[in-house]
Amino acid sequence: MPSQNNPSAQPKIAIITGGSRGLGRNTAIALARDGVDSIITYHSNREEAEKVVALVAEHGRRAVALQLDTGKVSAFDGFVEKVRSALSELGTDRFDYLVNNAGTSHHNSFEKTTEAELDSLYEVHFKGVFFLTQKLLTLIRDGGRIINVSSGLTRFSNPGSGSYASMKGAVEVLTRYLAKELGPRGITVNTVAPGAIATDFSGGIVRDNPEINKRVADMTALGRVGQPDDIGPMIASMLSDANRWINGQRVEASGGMML
Repeated sequence: MPSQNNPSAQPKIAIITGGSRGLGRNTAIALARDGVDSIITYHSNREEAEKVVALVAEHGRRAVALQLDTGKVSAFDGFVEKVRSALSELGTDRFDYLVNNAGTSHHNSFEKTTEAELDSLYEVHFKGVFFLTQKLLTLIRDGGRIINVSSGLTRFSNPGSGSYASMKGAVEVLTRYLAKELGPRGITVNTVAPGAIATDFSGGIVRDNPEINKRVADMTALGRVGQPDDIGPMIASMLSDANRWINGQRVEASGGMML
């Protein structure tokens, strides 16, 4: 499999859900630096998605922004057709990398979490990942790569995050099964589990709340909270040919949080 950085190779293409903001945005830009084009999804903010398209273009690569609610499985068939059109626009009929990144936050105790809250988490964080990946299997190249974004919260426990972490834990199990079942096609599947990162996730609580920021930094071996630039390039590296032999693994990127 040619390296991403080989200028004579056909450009690689990544699909990144939730690519208009946070870690998805940073991943698209990191991949652009590595010579990878992207199809990014956004839930509602087209303006922010187009900013990412422009930033990718600044690195000499192309990106296409498509609207998608990753918790609405009924929309996936239509989305796949839009992906086909986007791939044609990018000069191919297949893509190479899938990054299941889109997600929502949730903070509530076990006692107070409602059925509606749990259903919403399930639809976005597990059911959506399961069926979107399934729908896109006909379009991903043999020898491709899939990254499912999880959370450090599947390793350590933080009260109020149990429902969210449980869905991420399910994705980590799914990752191992996908690695086994897609192995005959040469497709690797791994989980990336970020720690607390300073983005707008959860209303920007880690980024914008000095008390929370310090608390996270104090429990992290490297003495600070994570930044998007700590994660996007790491995901890009996981997708590169250099990491072709990593498969079915959970790789935590938390700076040594709660060791």
